[in-house]
Amino acid sequence: MPQDISSSEIEQLVGQPVDDLSLYRRAMTHRSLLRTTDDPVLQSNERLEFLGDALLELIVSETVYDRFPDKSEGELTRLRARLVSSSALAQYARRMGLGAHLLMSENAVRSEGRDNPSILADAFEALTAALYLDRGYDAAARFVLDRALGPFDLEDVAARDENYKSQLLERMQAEGRPQPTYRVVHEEGPSHDKTFTVEAVVGDVAFERGTAGSKQQAEQEAARRTLDALPAPSA
Repeated sequence: MPQDISSSEIEQLVGQPVDDLSLYRRAMTHRSLLRTTDDPVLQSNERLEFLGDALLELIVSETVYDRFPDKSEGELTRLRARLVSSSALAQYARRMGLGAHLLMSENAVRSEGRDNPSILADAFEALTAALYLDRGYDAAARFVLDRALGPFDLEDVAARDENYKSQLLERMQAEGRPQPTYRVVHEEGPSHDKTFTVEAVVGDVAFERGTAGSKQQAEQEAARRTLDALPAPSA
């Protein structure tokens, strides 16, 4: 089990030079290690994680804002949420082999802490914050773009993001609410050129409506409007 981490290891991880190694040691230190040492100077990565969370939101917000000038606020919010979710951060961390460098207790290692999605996500946030404090915002942004967003085709991610019914279902499941259903509340026009208005319903609550030339498109529009009307999910 690694008990320390060197500048060369960190520079290989982040892909750029570093100065204050103590910041990166702290970013790599899981709180479990504090219970096995009497070192009063040792700190876990939790405070860095707090700062890194905010930095990632900003960096990813800037990126998708610039990349997708035609997307609405709601669409950008959902795309950002997907890119900075805990599962996405853990995926970034795994890709760069971050788990092997974490400083943690033997018990945490035996409990597969090096591949724990929550621990990996927290470490990725902490490492982003360490770079920001050590080398500034541009260095942190470069790290996120290279190590997180770079390997992805953001246009493809954004296209998948447009399945609004799936997004609404995932949102309701995450909040422990009933599965959304859709009901036609109005249709007009001849049989060959009908227009449908569909309402999204969750439990006994009717949400937004969508109108389109097919029931499927109207359902997607109702789901999109409902997502835009819902308060932003908590982090």
